[in-house]
Order: sequence, then structure tokens, then C-alpha cells
Amino acid sequence: MKPTANKIASQEKLKASVISWQSAGEKVVFTNGCFDILHLGHIDYLEKAKSLGDRLVIGLNSDDSVRILKGIDRPVNNAEARSRLLAALAFVDGVTIFKEDTPEKLINFLLPDILVKGKDYSVENIVGAKAVIENGGAVKTIDLVDGYSTTGIIERLKK
Repeated sequence: MKPTANKIASQEKLKASVISWQSAGEKVVFTNGCFDILHLGHIDYLEKAKSLGDRLVIGLNSDDSVRILKGIDRPVNNAEARSRLLAALAFVDGVTIFKEDTPEKLINFLLPDILVKGKDYSVENIVGAKAVIENGGAVKTIDLVDGYSTTGIIERLKK
């Protein structure tokens, strides 16, 4: 088995891990995204997210979900590749794939202690925020690194 494979889990298996970590008093941080071409902006964001708690779990958009959000030419890397890259990061504790347009159903299922998105979102507009807050958790936004985006990288490659 590949060492990263044990971090990639079904939603049900990840829920069991979240419950176990929370029962041990650990704070579980959740974020989500496409993470198509992993770059410095992603790494910085995920490191900051992890610093808010003890465990970092990521909801990863499925390939079909990415196509709906980003267009027919995306993703560049398929879900298996994207999940393996994320799982290879030492500060990531779990990765699961979701098929819906938004991670709301997944967030409502996992009920993390802290829900994180980039500062390009306002807390009121973050999907799943209501359920996390109602469950006693918190919603945080994180500064993004200027000049780093997968879309921007793809555009530069086309020139």
C-alpha cells in the first residue's frame, strides 16, 4: 500500500476518524477545494489552516464537480492524483472526495471544530458555516498569497 493511501478515506471512514480525534480532545479543521495544480498558494493556505487546530481534513471536489465549477478543460489532474498529492503533505491528516457542487453535505456530516476558507469569502457566505457554528465550532478565513492561483498558472502556460 502507498504510504499516502491511508490518509485518503471514504466520507464514512473520515467521519470515524473525526469522532475519534474529537473524543481525544483534538480540534479538527476542515477546508475544501479543487487543488488542481498544487502551488505555493495552496501550501501556504493549508499550513495556516492546520495551525488553527490539531488535525486538518480536506474535502476534495470530484472531477465532475471541478468541471462544473471551472469548465470543461478542468481538472488538469484527476481526483486520484490530486488526493495523493494532498495526502503526501505531512500536515494533512485526511482527504475525502465529494461529488456535489458544494461541500455543504460533507461539512454537515463531518461537523469539524473549525471550518476554514480563504479571505476571498465572508463568513456569512461560507457553505456549511451555520452547521459548524450551531455545533459549537468556529468559522475562520485565511489570507491568500497574492499571485498564486491554478487558473492564473494555466493562463500563463497558454502564452
